[in-house]
Amino acid sequence: MSPINIFGDVIPADARIERLLAQIDGAHAELGEPATLSRERANILLARIIWSRSCDPGDGVAGSLIAAVGAEDALHLVMRSVSPQHVTALLREHGSTISARAVAEALGRWEQRLKQPETILDIERAAAAGLRVVIPGDPNWPAQFDELDQHAPTMLWCRGNLTLLRSTAISVVGARAATGYGTHITAELVQGLSEAGLTIVSGAAYGIDAVAHRTALAAGAPTIAIVAGGADRAYPSPHAPLLDRIAAEGLVCAEMIPDSAPTKWRFLQRNRLIAALSGATLVTEAGVRSGSINTAGHAAQLGRALGAVPGAVTSATSAGCHRLMREYGAEMITNVREACELAGVSDELQIFADEPNTREREWQRRVRDALPLRGSRTLAEIATAAGLAPHQVRGVLAELELLGRVHRADQTGDASPKWRLARH
Repeated sequence: MSPINIFGDVIPADARIERLLAQIDGAHAELGEPATLSRERANILLARIIWSRSCDPGDGVAGSLIAAVGAEDALHLVMRSVSPQHVTALLREHGSTISARAVAEALGRWEQRLKQPETILDIERAAAAGLRVVIPGDPNWPAQFDELDQHAPTMLWCRGNLTLLRSTAISVVGARAATGYGTHITAELVQGLSEAGLTIVSGAAYGIDAVAHRTALAAGAPTIAIVAGGADRAYPSPHAPLLDRIAAEGLVCAEMIPDSAPTKWRFLQRNRLIAALSGATLVTEAGVRSGSINTAGHAAQLGRALGAVPGAVTSATSAGCHRLMREYGAEMITNVREACELAGVSDELQIFADEPNTREREWQRRVRDALPLRGSRTLAEIATAAGLAPHQVRGVLAELELLGRVHRADQTGDASPKWRLARH
């Protein structure tokens, strides 16, 4: 096969595009300014970016073809409109058993999405949103994704600290409609896991996911949100401030192109990344139909440690956890020590013990300082005193409430909620 020069033959060899590619190249994220890209690096980045747009998450045919001939040559085959029979024969030479019919359907899907203007727009959006591209072989590429075989992501679009992709992590997931019990136990366990030095991975959804992220942030620990849409797109939209904080202090990443909307299928496929990135997965509260059961299934298939928190036998929101213990062999987790054992670390490793002030990030200190020693204040009053926006204060108050450092003051009627410092 004659070599393809993607940067020039497929995408115009434009100086502006070259600068944008250098800007989003995650391999140079630690440098103060974008490095000059070699033509070889530009070609492989573009090939992976085009594949990110062309194939669906977890596309086994694309994964098999890329594994067989490489991202660039695989793209060349599609652009040359080679026959399904030719691609099928090529795959079988590399041990694949994918049928010619499946290959034909895949080629049809990919060809419809090979559009130059859209690919350039993906690059522009990524640069505007401050995203970085991480591809297999890069210093920060998670080697554990290779265990997904042909279903591994073609690349990641990231916002935040890329080095966290190589950190020791545990996934904490659960129900969107979390109960007070689920919220409390999740915050307690994540607090302990954070203090043990673990990175907390979750999906930034309502309920347990949000509690896990916020507790990690409140503890000054790293957290990673793997989202089902674009890494630049806040979903659910009320979590925009939370995702911004995660990106500022942790990492937000996705395999979908920028500005992609999440769908049910994309959520399910996203779950395999949450399971693969971590050495263990902990489900703290889940019904039998919860998406976290899907994440747990991926973890079990990958041979990851799997844990679940028990609840009342009459609680529908814990029925999924009980099923995981009964049918998936999940370990029963009831305290921080057991959660740390699941993750393979000691709960005695208190990484913040000598630096208590590191637990309170700047926004938390400002919000606590804005509350009187006696009495209470409304959110608007706190925002004014702290010099923060109301939406920022709302997120910080949620974190401090989880940690037991602030409480809602008793109110009567329709008065605006007030907050007060917790007394210990």
